[in-house]
Parts: sequence; C-alpha cells; structure tokens
Amino acid sequence: MTITGTTVGGTGHHNGSVTEPPKPDPEVLERSAGRRQFSAKYKSRILAEYEALPRSARGALVRREGLYSSLISSWRDQRDKGAEVALGRPAGCRCQKTDPRDHEITRLKQKVGRLESELDKTTRVVEIQRDHAALSEALASTSTAENSEKP
Repeated sequence: MTITGTTVGGTGHHNGSVTEPPKPDPEVLERSAGRRQFSAKYKSRILAEYEALPRSARGALVRREGLYSSLISSWRDQRDKGAEVALGRPAGCRCQKTDPRDHEITRLKQKVGRLESELDKTTRVVEIQRDHAALSEALASTSTAENSEKP
C-alpha cells in the first residue's frame, strides 16, 4: 500500500488516502507448440558472442536467449567439424533427410534385380525343357527305329 502525498490546504500534510499498487497481469503468453529451429547464421552469432564473454557472463547469455548449454556444445562440435551444413541441421538429428524419390528409386532397383533373377531362372527352365523334349524325341525315334528293324 502506498499513501499519496497530496497536500491539504498547502500545509504539507497528506490527506491520508491510500492507493493500491497495480495488480500484475496474470496472462501467460503462449509458447510455440513445435521444436525451435535455429539458422546457421544465428548459431554462429551466438557461438561468437558466447566465446567472447567471460566465463561468469555466459550463463546470462544462455538464459537470455532461452538456450541450453548442451545446444552450445553441440553447435561448437558442428562448427569444429568445419561444416556450415552441419550448423544448419537441428541439434538432435544426426541423420540426413532424404528425398522420398530416392527411396522409391532404391525399391524399384531392387524389384528390377529380383525380376531379372526370376527371368534368368525361367529362361533356364525353358531351355532345359526344350533340351529334354529334343532328347525324348530322339530316344523315341531311335526306339521306334529299333523296333521296326526287328521283325
């Protein structure tokens, strides 16, 4: 509570009225529902600023930016590996995103290989059946010729 300092009749005495301080706003701001993503430029800027600060002030930077120290560590590792591309990747993801068309191409190549293998097998079976038919025909003609020679 605060007492106002208005004077009564110019005497320098206050009138005794009491005013309440303003109430704080209870509204909580919404946060993003998804994961935050940081650009390579932002990561580079924060790393440069972080490393330029004395050790005692680094925590304030991390708190001000709403970051975790583990993010700084992973960004530093990515930078040390010398890859701007790595700085553009999210910290938790160690995989490269691939195009769905690449998966489809791989699947189709495997299917073509499997079908070519089946075709080779089928071709060999047809050749064996043809050779078997020719051999059976030759044996049949030989046996009929032998039977016709024996009266």
